[in-house]
Amino acid sequence: MSKAKAAAAVSLEPLAVGIDIGGTGTKFGIVDRNGNVLFSSQMSTKKHKQVETFIDELHVHLTELIDKVGGSGRIRGLGVGAPNGNYYTGTIEYAPNLPWKGIVPLAKLIQDKFQLPTILTNDANAAAIGEMMYGAAKGMKDFIMITLGTGVGSGIVANGHLILGCDGFAGELGHTIIIPDGRLHSGTGKHGSLESYASATGVMLTAIEILSKTKRKSLLRDIPKEEIDSKKVYEAAIKGDVVAKEIFDFTGKILGLALANFVMFSSPEAIVLFGGLTKAGDLILNPTREHMEANLIQVFQNKVKILISHLKESDAAILGASALVWEMNT
Repeated sequence: MSKAKAAAAVSLEPLAVGIDIGGTGTKFGIVDRNGNVLFSSQMSTKKHKQVETFIDELHVHLTELIDKVGGSGRIRGLGVGAPNGNYYTGTIEYAPNLPWKGIVPLAKLIQDKFQLPTILTNDANAAAIGEMMYGAAKGMKDFIMITLGTGVGSGIVANGHLILGCDGFAGELGHTIIIPDGRLHSGTGKHGSLESYASATGVMLTAIEILSKTKRKSLLRDIPKEEIDSKKVYEAAIKGDVVAKEIFDFTGKILGLALANFVMFSSPEAIVLFGGLTKAGDLILNPTREHMEANLIQVFQNKVKILISHLKESDAAILGASALVWEMNT
């Protein structure tokens, strides 16, 4: 085959669309089988009170990108990651942070609009598939993906398959109760969930609690209470602030305890952490590892790696969603 023909053949390789829907914004892009994001863009989610107008705008933007790669004939399908997305039904169900309430048949609406196969799952499950196909879990058949952002998301892969459960909602590890009768989660009304402590929001709440219960000096006292966030806690900690370090120690303790429970459930090869909170590095990783190992029974100790995601944060959500398409076609 000539170089020209080989180049033409490569250029006609099938592509996938990845769509990541968040409460504020939606990211989308066109991805090849090697995980290269060829084109990407984003748009507002929250301004669309009706899902139909959201899909109309998405169609306009995505059509521009699809035209750049030669048209819809090259697109194998669309993968969508969304809060409360149900893999089995293709519906978003009662997502508290999206403007569309109740049960929304999103996959069908998108498929009808684009006339292309569309698959939907929740955003954390999409991230887990992306990590298995492109990231730190590449080649693994048993791992747990934990996203530490504003909340705590998770995806569990066992024996090479994503754990979905009977209704498509399995794997909500962020909502497991770690401290009975503990901190109130304002979104769910439950007390003591992992998300209440080990998210960026949880770090902020821990900071406020510790500062209110002690008179010890801290750089955080120079920050108005309403402006304290996990980034400012991190900045104080790397300057040697003892209180800020204590906040990360406490967060790592809770996360480590939770991870020990998760390990004893599915015996993964690794736990892959992703999200803004991982930028704290050893400040959170060291106490997390320590307390995970301390809470494991002997048969599980010193076996499970804690890894940081290899995926580029700006592309990770798009990659995860697009990976659903390749999964659908295997």
